[in-house]
Amino acid sequence: MRPPFDCAAPVTRERGLAAAENAVKRGEVVVLPTDTVYGIGADAFSPAAVRKLLEAKGRGRDMPPPVLVPEVRTVDGLASAVPFAVRELMDAFWPGALTIVCRAQPSLTWDLGETHGTVALRMPLHPVALELLKRTGPLAVSSANLSGRPAATTVQEAVDQLGSSVRVYLDGGPSPKGAPSTIVDASDGPLRVLRAGALSEEELRRAVPKGWYDPEPDAAEPDVEQPSAGAGAGPEEERADASAGS
Repeated sequence: MRPPFDCAAPVTRERGLAAAENAVKRGEVVVLPTDTVYGIGADAFSPAAVRKLLEAKGRGRDMPPPVLVPEVRTVDGLASAVPFAVRELMDAFWPGALTIVCRAQPSLTWDLGETHGTVALRMPLHPVALELLKRTGPLAVSSANLSGRPAATTVQEAVDQLGSSVRVYLDGGPSPKGAPSTIVDASDGPLRVLRAGALSEEELRRAVPKGWYDPEPDAAEPDVEQPSAGAGAGPEEERADASAGS
């Protein structure tokens, strides 16, 4: 396994980006810095590469990775029926620590796992990540850690957990935020926060006041049996866990 590329130095940064680009094109997985935590990435349109990503983390298809994009306009090629409130969120917080779950374009021939027809999208606020995305196009990216372990906030933490399962490591220094992105579900009706992260729900609502789910305060609670502690998570909960740290 080759050592990480130090992206603080212009020469090794260019070498690292070129090596990472070539690795992605060959269907390998790479580790890249982002503004939240380090991510493990692969070609979003290569089912074999996405499978390698999930295997490297010890994760199954029931926890599909989000997709990082190089610019806002890429979203319309990946998501369908994007609500106006989502575009307002992107205008306010992209690039940045906000992941948005949308309905995926039905015509796309990709396989990210059991997505239930959705895709989680984010544009990161990190120069190395954005440069790589401009070269490769959208990447399936999850947090650079073994499933159930803490997300890596330095490249060495990623190396210690993922080792030789990753072809190229890009070292961008310690993660600026050290916290995962906030996840908003916009795939079915009003906006809902699935996971609070680097951005609070209050910040999101201040920037975009309309379009959120607000339960009726006086609505009667239905008399239903509560699920047991061992009940399986639904698709929204699975998505929040799957993208933890991204």
